[in-house]
Amino acid sequence: MIRTLAISHDHQVTVGQPLEQIVMEDYIWIWADFNEPTESESELLTSYFHFHPLAVEDCMHVLQRPKLDYYEDVQFLVVHALDADTLEAEEVDMFIGSRFLVTYHHREQEELDQAWERIVEHANERKIWSRGPLAAAYTVMDKLVDNYFPSLFIIEDELAELEGLGAHESVEELMKQVFDLRGRLLKLRRTIVPMRDLMYRVLNSQHVQGQGDHKAYFTDIYDHLLKLTDMLEADREMTADLRDSYISLNSNRMNSIMKTLTVITTIFMPLTLIAGIYGMNFSNMPELGWKYGYFGVLFFMFLLSVAMVVWFIRRGWFK
Repeated sequence: MIRTLAISHDHQVTVGQPLEQIVMEDYIWIWADFNEPTESESELLTSYFHFHPLAVEDCMHVLQRPKLDYYEDVQFLVVHALDADTLEAEEVDMFIGSRFLVTYHHREQEELDQAWERIVEHANERKIWSRGPLAAAYTVMDKLVDNYFPSLFIIEDELAELEGLGAHESVEELMKQVFDLRGRLLKLRRTIVPMRDLMYRVLNSQHVQGQGDHKAYFTDIYDHLLKLTDMLEADREMTADLRDSYISLNSNRMNSIMKTLTVITTIFMPLTLIAGIYGMNFSNMPELGWKYGYFGVLFFMFLLSVAMVVWFIRRGWFK
């Protein structure tokens, strides 16, 4: 599906006119949005707009890394939307010219719909029609970047909740949750960091038409991406700290268990020795003929166990 928005020289707004019927010279600028286009609709990128074949090829093959390319008087941008459910990146291609903006995406994007509604609502205002397609491009990128925040906020809430579960969950379950959060943060990082680098290049480019007049707006997007990056790195460091803490906690628990088993084993070693000696069944063992020999040996073994426990306590083994 292709939807169009065109602003004429007398500042009249036309929405929904078939692209083939639009004569570019009759309008100040137009926005054509290719939403899940068919093969025949995709051919208009070449037959109507005459875009460079390499840029058209990039549109056909997903998923490209965020980038900015220059083709004569057209700037080609690849930006990424974010699927809130899977945290996977989804490509949105943008062609920016002096009199047009073309957006191309293989899946319907809510952020594009929001940007479209905003531009349509204010299209007859001077701040929209006088700024040209770059204003619409800024609106699209602003909506895409704003949609990154909720996904990161959800992870931060889960991370804050995870910090208070140390005394109630097993270490294995806590470690599983930590690694799940780190995996989701890594997915976000694969989207946010390249977008930050792209926006830095846009801000420092001398080729983007009219960019100077809109630098403050694109700087605002870049600031949002910097904030997202800082939050992302802080969360990754926190998950790393939690992971190390849980590993240390698990090691301490294992050491405590091993110490307890060692103490028990050490106490029973001399008792086992004594029992082993009297289990050899020699006939000339003096204690075998003693009336109180059995009880005497048991009492000695008991005293020996108590003495070892007291000695371990004084040595600090139970601390």
